[in-house]
Amino acid sequence: MAILRPFRALRPAPAAAGAVAAVPYDVVSTREARDLAADNPLSFLRVSRAEIDLPDGADPYGPQVYERAARNLKVLAERAPLVVDPEPALYLYRMQADAHEQIGLAGCFSLAEYDRHVIKRHERTRRDKEDDRTRHMVALRAQTGIVFLTYRATARLDGVVDGGAADPPLLDVAATDGVRHSVWRLSPEAASAAVSAFAAVPAVYIADGHHRIASAARARDELAGDDPAHASRFFLGVAFPDRQTRILPYNRTVANLAGRTTEQFLTALRERFPVMADGPRVPPRGRLAMYLEGGWFGIDLEQAKAGALGDPAAQLDVAILQDRILAPLLDVADIRTDPRMTFVGGARGVGALEQAVDSGAAAVAFSLAAVTPDELLAVSDAGGIMPPKSTWFEPKLRDGLLIHPI
Repeated sequence: MAILRPFRALRPAPAAAGAVAAVPYDVVSTREARDLAADNPLSFLRVSRAEIDLPDGADPYGPQVYERAARNLKVLAERAPLVVDPEPALYLYRMQADAHEQIGLAGCFSLAEYDRHVIKRHERTRRDKEDDRTRHMVALRAQTGIVFLTYRATARLDGVVDGGAADPPLLDVAATDGVRHSVWRLSPEAASAAVSAFAAVPAVYIADGHHRIASAARARDELAGDDPAHASRFFLGVAFPDRQTRILPYNRTVANLAGRTTEQFLTALRERFPVMADGPRVPPRGRLAMYLEGGWFGIDLEQAKAGALGDPAAQLDVAILQDRILAPLLDVADIRTDPRMTFVGGARGVGALEQAVDSGAAAVAFSLAAVTPDELLAVSDAGGIMPPKSTWFEPKLRDGLLIHPI
């Protein structure tokens, strides 16, 4: 079973929601966050990235940042204002972008189920990133970053969601990137039905937010003590049905060819894969597209995929790229730490790959087909781990619309 628990959300008053809502803390740099919040004193980036209110050059992980974040949350609560719902509730969170729409259940989920892998993961986390959000949660006594979850859709839950979104939303924000974010508070009767229906869900999957949930588990260990009902034993998430989840490719560029000439690199590549000139810039599954010296090449991965049968993680196009090309041919042992690697979210398109190579910022770029929701669930079910930066979920939840006090 899966536990879904109502909570008393801290949230902006409807009139302030548009000013408060902000991009997730981890998709912008300090400079980008400062620019986005420059003319907006209510931006939630002043809480999630509080270093933007400190002098240039301040350590973004210094204790003064978390102290400032806690202070900024209190100021925001007064000025926005932020309000606390009087009774625990569940919410619906809908995102609309062009023709795409997805609507999920927002509430609290059990960290004990995360510990037991009922809530399944597909990525490893970095300790330094966990340190940052753990300190942030402990300083604020609140979880401000929402974990993006998914589950295999059921007709029963679909019915609860459809009925709960029939009335006008509680919060409605048209973001500057064209995505509309709407939040409904479910009635007690609908919330009870959602809790009951969710209890029949056998597994929940982390789509985006591995560091948020790992940090929540560490904050729980610090705050909960022996209290079995402590709020920190649960984390804030929105669970979307798998068929609504949209994943874009996460492409790569590499700054140099690790000492090889172009011809040497192509020769080594052709010894491993069929390589075709003038391949499509956006490849189908089972192929890679590579941009090198002004031209696109297609790389056929089907033989490599056949050799990895039985291992859903090893069959991913992005895993074959890492294991068969980046590591052995370009000396990229760890893409998380190699300074030659750059990751390009699929929303930016392949033009960003061409620009990087044509400008000399990169020597080679790789365009991939997106990982599918079915592949993500299969890897998680098998206990597998995807390479870092394998998935780019779009659209993304906004910070500041729902906060979980702990």
